[in-house]
Amino acid sequence: MHAPDVGRHLASLGAALRFGTSIERRLTELAIITVGSRWKAEFEWWAHARMAREHGVPDAVVDAIGRGDDPPFTDDHERIVYAAARELALSGALSQDSYTAAHGLLGDTGLVELVSLCGYYTLISFLLNAFAVPVPPGAELMWPQAADGRG
Repeated sequence: MHAPDVGRHLASLGAALRFGTSIERRLTELAIITVGSRWKAEFEWWAHARMAREHGVPDAVVDAIGRGDDPPFTDDHERIVYAAARELALSGALSQDSYTAAHGLLGDTGLVELVSLCGYYTLISFLLNAFAVPVPPGAELMWPQAADGRG
C-alpha cells in the first residue's frame, strides 16, 4: 500500500515461486512453514499451515514444526526439503550434506527455486513481523509470546 511498485513485484515473484516451480506443492508449503516458523511470522503460519495440511503434509509434521520440535517424517522428500529450508532459515547457507540431498531430489533448477522460495518467505516474514500484520479475528496465534514483541 505504501510502496505499490515493490508490492507488485513481490506479488509477482511470490506467485512464480509458489505456483510456477518444478517443486511439488506439498514440498513448497513445507518449506514455507519452516521459514515462517523460524521467524515466528503469525500471519504466514496462519495462511500456510492450513495449505501445507491441504497439500498432504501430515498434521504431526506441521504441528512439530510450529512447536520447534523435530518433525516425525515418514517421507524422505519432506525430510530433505525441511532440512534444507531449516538450514537456510537458520544460517543462510546449506551444509554439504543438505546441498547434496536437496540437489539429488530437486536438481539444479529445483534447488535454485527452493533457495529462492526460502529467501522470499524470509522477506515476507520480515514484512509481516515488522508491520505487525495480524491474523484474522478469531484465529489462534501459534506463538502468542512472540506477537507482543512484534515477532
